[in-house]
Amino acid sequence: MRSLVNLFKALSDETRLRILNLLLERELCVCELMDALQMPQPRISHQLRILKDAGLILDRREGKWIIYALEGTGEEDPAFALLQVLRDARAGETFERDRGRLQETLGKGLRASCRTEASALEEGVDLAERAGRAQR
Repeated sequence: MRSLVNLFKALSDETRLRILNLLLERELCVCELMDALQMPQPRISHQLRILKDAGLILDRREGKWIIYALEGTGEEDPAFALLQVLRDARAGETFERDRGRLQETLGKGLRASCRTEASALEEGVDLAERAGRAQR
């Protein structure tokens, strides 16, 4: 019963429904969700954690990035039935606007540029650390 309560709580927030709407399109990283929903990273990450705890999404590590996707639940799972309802109700203006922004985000190749920026930052830190050790 507790898991069913958590499932309904997870679905009771507009931001989480918007995230699920985009994950119905494809798996996404946080930076893609941030760009498509025009929200800050902490807000997206918080909502993703709630969705994951409710068993609606799963994540996988791809290098240093975490990719999120819908949980591949079976038809007997209540989450599966509720995701079917969401699929059928995706005609709303907000959902359509979010999907349009997602297509723009994907066109930018944001995940690739996100990785490039993170690698550059990481290399900069490594260089700074090495420089600091060299001075000692």
